[in-house]
Amino acid sequence: MSTDAARPGASFGPEVYAARRERAAAHARDAGLAGLLVSPGPDLAYFTGYAPATTERLTLLTIPAGGTDAPGRASVVVPLLERGDLAGAPGTEGLDVVTWRDGDDEHDAAARLLDPEGAYAVSDATWALHLLGLQRALPGARFTAFTDAVPTLRAVKDAAEVERLAAAGAAADAAFADVLQVAFAGRRERDVAADLDRFLRDHGHEQVDFTLVCAGPNGADPHHDAGERVIEAGDLVVLDFGGLRGGYGSDTTRTVLVQGDGADGADEALVAQQREVYDVVRRAQQAGVDAVRPGATCQDVDRAARAVIDAAGYGDFFVHRTGHGIGTTTHEPPYMVEGEERPIEPGMCFSVEPGIYLPGRFGVRIEDIVVAFPPDVPDGARRLNTSSHDLQTVR
Repeated sequence: MSTDAARPGASFGPEVYAARRERAAAHARDAGLAGLLVSPGPDLAYFTGYAPATTERLTLLTIPAGGTDAPGRASVVVPLLERGDLAGAPGTEGLDVVTWRDGDDEHDAAARLLDPEGAYAVSDATWALHLLGLQRALPGARFTAFTDAVPTLRAVKDAAEVERLAAAGAAADAAFADVLQVAFAGRRERDVAADLDRFLRDHGHEQVDFTLVCAGPNGADPHHDAGERVIEAGDLVVLDFGGLRGGYGSDTTRTVLVQGDGADGADEALVAQQREVYDVVRRAQQAGVDAVRPGATCQDVDRAARAVIDAAGYGDFFVHRTGHGIGTTTHEPPYMVEGEERPIEPGMCFSVEPGIYLPGRFGVRIEDIVVAFPPDVPDGARRLNTSSHDLQTVR
């Protein structure tokens, strides 16, 4: 099986990856850990630029809490047959490499690099097969998940990462502008989803993760996937779409109104409620963005958006958190949710996406990615999506 040496479009210089590993070691020390253990997935790509396929063969980056020089160097345990792929990755310079052959006990090979009594955070993407193997090899060690032990490890973005996220956001905005020009009425949700997929790729996305098209009553399901429903005049349609461009994520949601034959005869009460709910969500989204200010916590963003919706009488119909982090994946810490008291730090990038979902009727969601406290807005947030929040109509 061949592997990709690096995530497409995600490469940086070797010094960037080395600095990330140094920062990770500091996070581990602060958390009272002996180190971090990183399996193939977004974390391994982030720290090395190496993105092999995830298989039953163990590949593992070890980052000691003492840093890259003492008490041990960061190392990669890799199958011998994949050593060449590892060497082609942009961020593996300076790493010790430990290889193992088929038939060896790869977990024992990894265990020899670790403190047998240490506490380690394990990347969330680690297979149970490998975690259980490490537990067997190191019965005195303790293991916890990255999300629990070092939840903001990748949450604060540097200038180069923000630039990539901004480019991904601009590409998603361009895809939205394109989809406003296509026909909705009389077509299936999945037909419009295919248009969105194509437009995202046309604007540079190498990977499309989701194109949700939720028309009419289906809009009341926040994660309804595009299906066979034929879109009708008078429908509100929730469009939630994103993926990776240059290795960094886009994720935006807009809600549009379908015009056309039959729309003029729509139930006036329904039309009035659609516009009322849309305006409430628009104001709630603005309140969430405005809540990003020095001293604010993640839950403050959720509270600000939720307060607007509660005051309008729709609190029971806002059924999810207000936002999530984004970076080399489209969902990652931090999370804008009640109970998350972590302070918002400069460089954190996350969504602000309140919604209202009325079962059997329709739904509305508006979502932008924002970056907290950038140099040009040191006391607030800058939107990385800039398409209009006015209710757009489509044919």
